[in-house]
This record gives sequence, structure tokens and C-alpha cells, in this order.
Amino acid sequence: MSRKHLLLTASAAVLASGLAFSASAQEAADDPASTLRVGTVTVTATRRDEDVQDIPLNIAAVGGEQIEEQGFDELADILAYVPGINIVDRGGRQGNPIIVRGLNADALGSGDGNNNGGGTVATYIGEVPVFVDLNLNDLERVEVLLGPQGTLYGAGTLGGAIRYIPKKPDFGGDTLEVRSEISQYSEADDISYDTGFTFNKALGSSFAVRGSVDFEQDSGFIDYPFVVRDIGVSDPDPNFANPAAVAANTRRVADADGEDVLSARLAARWEPTDWLDGTLTYYLQKAEIEGRRGSSQQPTVPTGEYELAKRVEEPNEITNQLLALEVTADLGFAELTSSTGYSKFNDLGQRDQTDLLITLEYSYESFPAFTSFTREKGKQDRINQELRLVSATEGPLNWIVGAFYNQLESASYSAEYTPGYADFAGFDRPDDLEYYSQGYSKLEESAFFGEIGYDITDKWSVTVGGRYYQYDLESFSDVDFPLFDPDFIPVGVSGLQDSLQADFDAGSPNGTKRTSQSDEGTLFKINTSYKFTDDILGYFTVSEGYRIGDQNGVAACPAFDPLAPNVQGACALAPGQKFGPGAGDISTRDERQYSPDTTKNYEAGFKTTLYDGRVTFNGAVFFIEWTDPQLTSATINASIPIVVNAEGAETKGVELNGSWLITDALSVRGSYSHSEAALTAAAPGLVSSIAPPGFGTILIDGRDGDRLPGSPEDQFSIFGSYVYDVAAGRTLTFNGGYSWQGDVLSRTGGLGNGLTLDSYGVANASAVYDTGRWSASLFINNLFDEYYETGVVSSPLFNQVLTDANGGNVNTRSFFTYVGAPLVIGARFNYKFGE
Repeated sequence: MSRKHLLLTASAAVLASGLAFSASAQEAADDPASTLRVGTVTVTATRRDEDVQDIPLNIAAVGGEQIEEQGFDELADILAYVPGINIVDRGGRQGNPIIVRGLNADALGSGDGNNNGGGTVATYIGEVPVFVDLNLNDLERVEVLLGPQGTLYGAGTLGGAIRYIPKKPDFGGDTLEVRSEISQYSEADDISYDTGFTFNKALGSSFAVRGSVDFEQDSGFIDYPFVVRDIGVSDPDPNFANPAAVAANTRRVADADGEDVLSARLAARWEPTDWLDGTLTYYLQKAEIEGRRGSSQQPTVPTGEYELAKRVEEPNEITNQLLALEVTADLGFAELTSSTGYSKFNDLGQRDQTDLLITLEYSYESFPAFTSFTREKGKQDRINQELRLVSATEGPLNWIVGAFYNQLESASYSAEYTPGYADFAGFDRPDDLEYYSQGYSKLEESAFFGEIGYDITDKWSVTVGGRYYQYDLESFSDVDFPLFDPDFIPVGVSGLQDSLQADFDAGSPNGTKRTSQSDEGTLFKINTSYKFTDDILGYFTVSEGYRIGDQNGVAACPAFDPLAPNVQGACALAPGQKFGPGAGDISTRDERQYSPDTTKNYEAGFKTTLYDGRVTFNGAVFFIEWTDPQLTSATINASIPIVVNAEGAETKGVELNGSWLITDALSVRGSYSHSEAALTAAAPGLVSSIAPPGFGTILIDGRDGDRLPGSPEDQFSIFGSYVYDVAAGRTLTFNGGYSWQGDVLSRTGGLGNGLTLDSYGVANASAVYDTGRWSASLFINNLFDEYYETGVVSSPLFNQVLTDANGGNVNTRSFFTYVGAPLVIGARFNYKFGE
């Protein structure tokens, strides 16, 4: 999905934490009943329809009209204006972690294979928990909840939840809406465009269908200047000072990070009686991404700010599908909701693997034409079922009870190819397959959850909640080295489960390893709130969060063989397993899998609506204890990123947001957050690094007090909008916004020569002409053409130059940064037919 609206959009206007604004100031002025209130959005985050300002939780919401008018394209656009939460944007090729309140200990990295948003936040499409960076067209609203939500939602959450609420089919009439957008990056050769439509068809008083289709072609703006012409033949490291040598061996790929994204939705809704309502929806989002959004400005080859020195192109095709059935029944005393989801995720990609192999110090670099690439394929099949009963009777007592089941099956393989190397080194492998890793896992998870609330007085309320959870996880993995086995035949992803299980049941003659884990437990929540006046609400919450463990997706290492010390290769060690000839070369960690972690969140906050709704001011302070935090480290063999458990961490901070309707036409709003996240105990072997010259792995202990990576300590945003009434209901709106975030560590405590990403701010502006039937807008994103880095892979320690068998240079290029979009200018148009 396009990243051209990173952090801000053409007219970013999103409600900061716990705040929602009407679609425009002019609408409020035209409706006397609104008394110019700026906070009127109704949400269902607590499983009941409530005004967001009346809910004693930290909630943000943005409505569908705002999404359309402001041109929001993806989740990063919205979260740019929500305090206490940020996205590490690495482009569309891989998953981008969502970090709430600093709850992240993962070192910033490539993100290859990530499909869970970082795991600390649960994302919902409607009522179904599934992670997709969803196209934001045709949505009712997006809701963002900060803090654990496991007593309200089926999927357990460690730090928060994000809900995409789609518009349902409407029985009221037939409509058709068409939209288009055209834009260009200042660093791109080509134009980007986006076009789509939404229709609604009523087929009776109780049956309707609704659908939408959008196609986006994002040109990209990153060049790959040194793609090898003929892998295994051309020199990937020619004399870069000699243009003829560079042209003979490499070629430039312009705008190599382009994206084509098709997104579609088709929903059918039937209401056979006034107490029963069901909606069946199919979602499809297919993205074809051409490459990474990175910059090699700092490594060993001559590149610019928007150039990445990869040796091969790195496409990735990602397909998400979801079939969801939501049924609600009004039972009188309560509302019963059943939510069933079946989702599929598939990806197929290629990436440059040269740097990993030449830094293994196995002499791959001696081959003068050495270039390696990896082809990877993965799939996930998930079934969700949630049942929820919400009380509907009047009185001081209210309650929610629910049950949840989740089954997830995952299979993937990674195949490394080294064209020409087998002949050079004397191996018999015509297909050049050098390494093959494969894995399969199955997760079954269930939970019971609920809350009971009681209004002690008309001002004072108390809510208590609880959750019981249980899960079982089983994983199989295997690693093969086809260079040493000319008879090896790889198994496709669809056959991995049967192949691995059969090998394990037969005693693992091919080396299949099995890991398993299970856990069960309980969580609790207590919330109390007090209405000091009708417009001033205070609350205090203690809640617990939980995240399941998982396997690391790295094949287990075979037993160490002193006669073949390099055979272990890229693999994961078990506790107590030997990995070298030394007496101390024994693993103290389980690199194959990691255990669950938990949080306990303490939060106090307030919500105020003043001056007849013209002013809102909300705030919260929080303190979170994080037990057994899941932290990113790396394997001893080959330094492959993995997750391990540490002893403890904590995060604390403050979040503020406010709005002011200065006149009927002029409004401003802003937000600020500060958080401090750090380890609370030593974490042995947390950070993987090297000690040049060479690439031998060293593990560095995390220290008590070390700052956690991935999120800024400070964030703020401001947005202003002026609505000019032209005539006959037509308006001209001028929007402007600015979002800033502080510096970010790439590794815990900055250890292992980790990079500190500089602070940055991005400004946007737009003008929107709206007739009601159609609208047109001009926008400029990244108004001042700010160059900013959003992530990093590896560290500067890897900027080393090796030598091949002919004495030529071999430049390592592991280290690079992800970058945000440069200035982009564009226009969008929208037209509505029907009622």
C-alpha cells in the first residue's frame, strides 16, 4: 500500500487520543442543535454506542467523512495525530510494527516476514481480529484504543487495539461514488494514480449489497543504481569510479519501490426481522511491491539519499483475503453478537542475500562474481469465532460476557540461490540452490472474557473485568544444505505440513525438529470514573495485557560436528546446545522459540468539553509494568533476527490532546505525548553485534535502565482548518498540519553501535472545493521536502570491504536506512451519484 502520506496526509485531521471531531466546522455551524460541539462521534469501542467523550478510556476515532475529505490512505496517516502511538514505516514490502506507549524492545530491522504489526496491538476489521494495513476507502470510522483490552475483545492485547469499522450495506437506497487521485513525488520519474468506486444497492426493505474496488499505482521514488546484470557472471563490485565498468556489470532500476495495490470488498446484509441482522463480507487486498523504500547513503558504495545499493531487485507479492460473517440478535435483555472469520495470507518474494553469506566468513566472497538471492514463500490460514452478549436493560448494572476461539496455521520456506558458485567451488548443484529452510506451525487459542459495570451514583461508576485464556502451539522446522546433497529436492509450501510431520514421525531422518508450548492464565481489569460535571470526566484504570509466545521461524541447528564446523550455518540453537569447539561455546538461550509476556497498565485520565462544546481538552498519565518482555536479538550462527525473553521493562508517560473551534469556520487541534520506556533488569545476550575486523557474532547484555528502541520519547502535532462558505452550500476548505517526533534508537540502549534516528517534522497542506455532490482538492505532502529516516537495518560496523580470489574489492552493504516520502504534489476528485 502507498506510503506517500507517511505521518501526515494532504489535510490530516484526526482525533487525538480520546477525541473525535465532526466532519467540518461548517457542518457544525449549519446545525443549531449541535451547539458547535466538536466532539460528537459515536463509537462502539466498549461494545455499546457511546459518545467518545463519555467513555472513561483512552480512545481516538476518525469518521468516514474525514477519511474521504482529508485523503487518508493508510493507518500511518491516522496514527500520526494520535499521541502515544507510532508506526515504524518501512514501506509496503514488509509489515510495519505498531508501537503503543513505547512497548517495543525489538531492534529496528528489515521486517522481512513480519505480518502481525509488531504484536503489541490487536487490529480488527469489523469484528474479526486480523492484521492488514487496510486501504481506508468506504469506512464508517477507525477507532484506536490505548491500553490492554482483553476483557472487551476476543483477541488478547498487550498494549491496545485498532478497529476498522466498514460501512454496512444500506437498505435506504442506491448510490454510486467514483474517486480518483493523481500525484507525483519530487524524486520520482513517473506519476502515481489511484482510482476506485463504491456502490450500494438495496434489493428490498431488508436486503442490500455494498461493494467497492480501488486500484492504486504508486510510482515509488527509490532507485536501485547497482543491480547486477547477469548474476553469477557480472562483477557486483566493479570499480565504481569507472563509469564504463559500472555500466558493463550493473544497471540502474529507477523508482524500484513502486507498488500496485488492488483492494476490493463485497458485502451482503439481510435483516429478516427487526431483531436479527446479518452481514456477510468478502475482503481482498493484493499488493505487488517492486522493492524496498531504503537508502544506502551511509554504506561502502557511492549512493545518494534516495538510492539503495541492492544487487538484485526485491519484489514481494502480498495477498490478504477475509470472509467474515457478523450476526447480531436483539434478545431484549441483551444483544447477542456472533462473529466468524476465515482469513488467508500469502506472500511470495525475492531479496538480496549476498551480504548475509559473505559475512558468514565461509569464503563465499572469494568467488569474484558472487551474488546471492533468496526466494521466499509463506501462507497463513486463520479461523476466528467470537460470541458476545451485551446487556441492554436500563438500570445501574451493565455487563458483557464473551467467548473466543482462534486457529492459525502457518507454513513457509526460504530458498537461497548462489548462481555460479557451485561450479566455482566444485559442487554438483545445477540449480544453484545453496540453502533451504522450511517450517510449519499450528496455534490454537481460546478465551472467555467479560466485564461488569455498576453506577454507584449518577456520577460515580465502577467496572471490573476478567479474562481466562489458553493456547497450544506446535511447530516443525528443518534446514537443508543442498550444495552438500545433490539429491535434495525442495518441497513446496503447500506440502510442508505433511512432509515435516512425516519426517518427524519417522524419527527425523532428514533432520526435522519439533518445538511446542502451551499456557493458560487469567487477566483482570478495574476501572472507576467520576463525572465532576456534565462536561468534566475523570477516570482511573488498572488493566492487564497478554501476548502469546511463538516460534522464531528459524530452523533448528543440527548437532555440532567438529569435523564440519560450518554445517550448522543459519539456524537456531536449543538451550545447552554446543555451537563451537571451545568449552564455553554452549547456548544459554532457546533461539527456536520464545515465551508469553504480560503487562500491567496503571492509567489516570480526564476528558473535558468546555464553552458549549467549542473547546475540548483531554489527558492521561500512565505507568506500565512489562514482565518477560519479548525482545529482538539474533542467533549466534549467522546473526539471524530472533525474539527472546528478558526479565522486565517498564514505560511511563503522559498524553494530551485538545481542540478549539475558534469561529464557526476556523478550528485548530493538537496533541502531545511523552513516554519513557526502559529495561528494569539486566537482559543477558540481548543485543547481537560484531567486533571488526571480521563478522564474528558477539552478544551484549542489556542493562537496567537502557532505553527501549523503536519509538520516540516525544511527539506532537497541530492541525488547522478554515472553511469558507462560497454559496449555495458549496465550501472551500484550507487545511494545514504539522507532525513531529523525537529521535529513535535502533537498538536497546544504543548498544552494539546502534544508530539513533534523528528527530523530524513533516508538514502538509491542501485546499478542498466541495459542492456536496462532487469535490476536488489540491494537496502538497511533505511541504518543505524534509529528508527523514524511519528505520534502519544492521549497523555501521558492517561497513567493511573484503577481497575476492582475484584481489578485487567486495563491498558489504548490510547497513541501510528506511526513509520517508519526499515532497509530493497531487489532486483528487470525488463524485457521488444517487441518494
